Amino acid sequence: MFTDMATSRDLLAGFKESRNQAAETSAGLPDPPPVDLAVQVLTSGAWPLPPPGPCEIPAPLREAAKTFEEYYLSVYSGRKLTWQTGLGTVELKAQFQGKGSRSGKKHELSVSIPQACVLMLFADRGEDWLPFAEIAKATQLEAPELKRALRALACVKGKNVLVKAPPGKAVEEGDRFQFNESFQSKMYRVKLGASLAVKDREPAPGGDRGELRKRVEEDRKPQVEAAIVRLMKARRTLHHNGIVAEVTQQLQPRFLPAPQLIKARLETLCERGYVERDAEDSKLWHYVA
Repeated sequence: MFTDMATSRDLLAGFKESRNQAAETSAGLPDPPPVDLAVQVLTSGAWPLPPPGPCEIPAPLREAAKTFEEYYLSVYSGRKLTWQTGLGTVELKAQFQGKGSRSGKKHELSVSIPQACVLMLFADRGEDWLPFAEIAKATQLEAPELKRALRALACVKGKNVLVKAPPGKAVEEGDRFQFNESFQSKMYRVKLGASLAVKDREPAPGGDRGELRKRVEEDRKPQVEAAIVRLMKARRTLHHNGIVAEVTQQLQPRFLPAPQLIKARLETLCERGYVERDAEDSKLWHYVA
């Protein structure tokens, strides 16, 4: 796993260098996609990652991903890349018309890839409304994932870069959405974290609220484990409280993991041989190479 991280850094550096050389030597040809791409290539068997869900990423991101994939396969032939769109982030620059003195204000929006897929549908659409069904068809996101993305973009006070009709804190499949040209924030960089309500999940057949909560917790377990492994691989040794704090910070864009959940996943990773407790200090954890 540590090798994966080091290899990824070298791959990314080589990719950017090759792209710059191509731009310098290919006069008259189109420039590479205007996306500053950062990729981590991880061995699937070594990282406890959830299976990726369907997601139709926007053309600029798709072209950038295709360019990297072509470079990667030129270095490692015969391999296959699977893009974990549910774990990535995107920095988008947006300009809002605003009102009065705030007219034309620009912001940098830090969003998840599913949120970026939704936002980029509104580019050049002006004040057009998009229904939930049309957004789902364009992004190919499953209903629970799409509802989480839309709720974070339209239902969080102070961060509602989209407007929802009818108004409300829950997202329903009959709702419509519009780009919020009047959005205002004191901060230039606005981080739009995940906002997940249990009622935004698809109900299990015959299930109740307790069953829905269990499904949410099961979905979160592999994400918490992946965050712990990434952290411990980089830090090697860390106190329990430090792990809780840093894993919480890593996962904040998607959800806020409970300390008890992080502790339980640590114990599971310990049983599976990823980490181990210090022989003298039970609160100290070590990564097992």
